[in-house]
Amino acid sequence: MAQHINTSLVLGNRPKHPLGMTQITYVYSAHSAYAYLGAAELARICAAHKATLIHRPILLSPVVEQQGSQPFAARTQAHVDYFFGRELERWSEYRDVPIIRYRPTHHDSDYTLASGMIIALGESGPEVDRLSRLLLQAHWLHDIDLSDRAALATVATSAGQDAKHLLHFAASDEVQAKLHANNEWAKAQNVFGSPTYIVDGDPFYGQDHLTLIERALERPFKPSTWRNPPVG
Repeated sequence: MAQHINTSLVLGNRPKHPLGMTQITYVYSAHSAYAYLGAAELARICAAHKATLIHRPILLSPVVEQQGSQPFAARTQAHVDYFFGRELERWSEYRDVPIIRYRPTHHDSDYTLASGMIIALGESGPEVDRLSRLLLQAHWLHDIDLSDRAALATVATSAGQDAKHLLHFAASDEVQAKLHANNEWAKAQNVFGSPTYIVDGDPFYGQDHLTLIERALERPFKPSTWRNPPVG
């Protein structure tokens, strides 16, 4: 049965989380390969430790390029083949998460609407958790175009949502303003990649750090005392 979208969940009118409830702030793009590969393990960790996942979808390029990261087209072929090829194959096998064996056909398409779908369901809860995982899977397993409204409607329906209502709300100024706010917040947090997970203010970049995140939930790491000289 399709779910009703509570528009009061967007932009500041969110439900309060129980006191003492552990939270993981999940900063990622709706088209992120590594967010997809880590999604099932992240869900397991949250369930095992009764942690609430706080979704902060972003548009990746404007966020990471502010930190000096190169756009995809400016990277070397060796870097692309390793980080967006061989590493994906290995992590797919290691996590037993199936993935297509090429860069998605429409990977460079506009994914603001897909991002808005996640935001429209609120920042936490089983509905947004499920939709997020299904969008990532649709892109990296079924090669869907995240700008294709018909394809997005199919994903929404498979997640038990009213597709027409969800897509309309996802495209609204209200929701898109929240996406923009997420981008600006991520820049201020010095986020430089997707996925980034934040536990008690401590960021962990990359799904390959999920083991450390689980350790942090069990026993927090000591505060950092590391100091580096200025870069440049």
